[in-house]
Amino acid sequence: MAENRRPENMERITTPELARAFIDEQIKALQEQVGSKKVLLALSGGVDSSVVAALLIRAVGEQLICVHVNHGLLRKGEPEQVIEVFRNQMKANLIYVDASDRFLDKLAGVTDPEQKRHIIGEEFIDVFAEEARKLSDVEFLAQGTIWPDILESEAGIKAHHNAGGLPADIADRFELVEPVKILFKDEVRMVGKELGLPDGMVYRQPFPGPGLGVRCPGAITRDRLEAVRESDAILREEFVKNGLEGKVWQYFTVVPDFKSTGVKDGKRTFAWPCIIRAINTTDVMEVTVEHLPAELIDHLVKRITTEVPGINRVLIDYTPKPPATVEYE
Repeated sequence: MAENRRPENMERITTPELARAFIDEQIKALQEQVGSKKVLLALSGGVDSSVVAALLIRAVGEQLICVHVNHGLLRKGEPEQVIEVFRNQMKANLIYVDASDRFLDKLAGVTDPEQKRHIIGEEFIDVFAEEARKLSDVEFLAQGTIWPDILESEAGIKAHHNAGGLPADIADRFELVEPVKILFKDEVRMVGKELGLPDGMVYRQPFPGPGLGVRCPGAITRDRLEAVRESDAILREEFVKNGLEGKVWQYFTVVPDFKSTGVKDGKRTFAWPCIIRAINTTDVMEVTVEHLPAELIDHLVKRITTEVPGINRVLIDYTPKPPATVEYE
């Protein structure tokens, strides 16, 4: 994999000046590789794909076609942010596909975590492939591959090419474009910052491919999924207000598939608990727990139980990894 080697003398991108130099270098390289042809990109709104999109917009403008698939499992406001940043601000050629009903119908009644992941991954590929087949004059496929992906691929841990899951009639059509493949995640973020992407996108905390599907354990229902989405939004909002954004590696809510009794407005309730998880790590192999201030916990309990329909308890998960894992599924 000589073509995938990070240059031994490459200086780590640690300053805005180095980030700008990398951007200038990649714009020239992209223009040489793509020429006047079109490029297709699956734009999730995550850090890597967003930086690739911003680079390509700088390099080839409307020759880039972005496809953003909303599978109904994204966090509150994420599809709107992708549309606002790329279509409205950067004037990207963006195709938005709301496939929420399609995904949720396929997931109805499915309880096994691996089966849920398989359905979500397979359906995403099908939706993206359908959009790709509508475009007859695209010769390049851009991907947000980064250097750790390549290292893990070489070690046999995982495949790093998203194209690997595409049907042959789609994958064989494209030449890959991977402009950030020699960067580490912190370098990608610095490049994204210099490209003018908003901090909320550049410093977005890790988010699993299956989205909120892994934070809605058991069979996913629309009402419980909405409880996850709304409680997560409250948690993220309060982390920003309390100066914790960027200081805690990952924080999210989980709404499990069981109910307990409670009292609201003098009446009995039978509703779900909401679990808060806030964690720190350097390598994801071991994870420590962030102990939140008592006043913040009290405020979160009040807001979530008051504002989120179907929730009558808030629990804090203080379990490190090991023995727990980051996500619940």
